Amino acid sequence: MFIAKVIGNVVATQKNDKFLGMKLLLIQPYVGRGGRLEVSGSSVVAVDSVGAGVGECVLFTQGSSARLTPVTKDAPVDAVIVGIVDSVEVEGKLLEKP
Repeated sequence: MFIAKVIGNVVATQKNDKFLGMKLLLIQPYVGRGGRLEVSGSSVVAVDSVGAGVGECVLFTQGSSARLTPVTKDAPVDAVIVGIVDSVEVEGKLLEKP
C-alpha cells in the first residue's frame, strides 16, 4: 500500500463496461523526506472505493491487489483508493503533509 494526494478527477465518457459507476481520481504518490511527506511528481489514475475528494491524503494499492475490493472485483484496474488518511506518525512524530 502507498500514500498519495488526490490532485484531480478523471472523466471518461467512453470506457470498458466494468468501469461503469466507478469514480476515477488522479493521485500523486507521496515520498517521505526529512520528517515530512512530499509529492513524488508522478501521477496515477485510481478507482475511488471510499469517497475521497480532491486535496485529501489517501491510502492506495496497485497491481493485482487493486482488484480485490468489492468495488473493483473482476475489473481491469491497476490502482484503487482504499482509505482516507488522517495522520501519519513515524517514530512518535507526526509527518507534515504538503
